[in-house]
Formats: sequence, structure tokens, C-alpha cells
Amino acid sequence: MSVWLPGAPCTPRACVEATASLTALPRAVLRLTAVVLLVLTGVALSPLGGRIPAGAIRRWSLAVVRAAGVRVRVAGAVAPDGGLLLVANHISWLDIPLLAAVRPARMLAKSEIRGWPVAGALAARGGVLFIDRDRLRALPGTVARIADTLRAGQAVAVFPEGSTWCGRAQGHFRRAVFQSALDAGVPVQPVRLRYRTRAGAASTAPAYVGDDSLLASLWRVVSARGLVAEVEIRPVIEAGGHPDRGALAAAAGAQVLGGPGPSSPLPAPHGPVAAVAGPANCR
Repeated sequence: MSVWLPGAPCTPRACVEATASLTALPRAVLRLTAVVLLVLTGVALSPLGGRIPAGAIRRWSLAVVRAAGVRVRVAGAVAPDGGLLLVANHISWLDIPLLAAVRPARMLAKSEIRGWPVAGALAARGGVLFIDRDRLRALPGTVARIADTLRAGQAVAVFPEGSTWCGRAQGHFRRAVFQSALDAGVPVQPVRLRYRTRAGAASTAPAYVGDDSLLASLWRVVSARGLVAEVEIRPVIEAGGHPDRGALAAAAGAQVLGGPGPSSPLPAPHGPVAAVAGPANCR
């Protein structure tokens, strides 16, 4: 088990509930086709890199999520420009386009993604910062590259739990990456991600955990009915107000994994939204 990327106890069989309400098969196929076409469009345009306007990236990212049949609710405001470390909890592959819809950023990802068909090419051309999970000695160099990117005025998006969790259980924020915010002197923007049904119940259907395949997870999402992604943008944390990376990681983790509710409530289309279950043993 990697020190940088610890494994979660969550597995598809133990944590992911069967989809209670399924869309008709033709609709699910149409959703899947739309997602694939949008991703291929992203691959085709990715060589343009930084020449693509931020607004276009946001719209494309939202389109991917909505094409999968998932509604999006956003509360809060993200820092509009300058270097920023964007940190969030990690549940699903949907988390990546959701964060890009909040603010386009260079993503930190495991090096294995480079070998993925289609997604690997999109990630590499899109400026993803890769980390070798099996080489702890490479970690300081990765932190230094992130700090350089932040100093250049760019945003970097990271999932500090180091692994996907089902949403009912959660990990804790690993501290190493927060050193880059301290070194670059930039703020940290915590973001809390949650998935629910339209009725307000927490849903693990979008979870991409354990030995789940990307195709199986994608099909589960496009087949579900009434999924809602909640994106809660928490207040910015100034890195200079904390003595070290451990304190900074703890402050961000408290806002995302165990902090108070949002400053502006998320709208609920069918009555009040139920609270997310706290940490649990998924096994």
C-alpha cells in the first residue's frame, strides 16, 4: 500500500447500493453516447491547452456531468483568479469535471492514468500533474512542481484523501500536498462534494471505489434516475495563517469532511436535504 495513496475499505459490493430507479435502456444508451462524444471532443481540443477560454472549459465540464443524467447544484463562490490550491473529497470520476466546472485547474493524478485509453491522452494534453504512487522519493519533486504551478498564478486541484471513498465513509486529508500552498504563499479553497437522489437521500451510486471498473461505474450513473451532485464551495483558507502543512490540512479537512453546513443553503427540489451519514466501516 502506497504511503501517498492509501487504500479505502470501500468496495462496490459492500458500499454501492443497487440503483433503485432505473431509466429506460434507450435513455441510458443515449446518455452514455453523449458522454463519450463529449470526452472525445475534449481529447480533440486538448492540444489547444491554455488557449481554450476558462468559460468554455466550465461549460464543457458541466455538459459532461449533465449528459450523464446528473443534475448539479452549487453553493458558494470560488476565488476567481491567481494561484489557488483547490482541495475536495473524492467519491467518483464525476468529481473531476465538477471541480473543473467550479474553476478550471491543473489536476494532480496518479501516473497510471497516463496509460488509460482516451482519458490518459486527455489528461496528459490537458496539463495534468502526475505523481508516481510507488516512489515515495518522488513526492518532494511533485510538491515542488505544484508549488511552481501555483506561483505562476494557476490553480491546482487535488483530492488529499488519496483514494476514492463511497460517500458514507471518508478518509482524512493527507498533509504533503498542502506544503505546496505554504511554499507558494497561495490560499486553499476547500470544496465538499456530495451525491443524492432528487428526494434528498444520500446516494452511493456514483461512487467509483475498490475494484470497480470505469465502464461499470459509468453505466451505473447513466442508468440511474434522479441523481444530484452537490458542490459546496467552502471559504478560502489563507495558507499563511497556519504554522505548518499538518495544521493547514486539518483546517481544510474540517471544512470538507467534518465542518459545519454551508453559509448559503443548497436548494432542495423535494423537501429538506437529509444530512450525509458520518464515517462508517464499509465492510
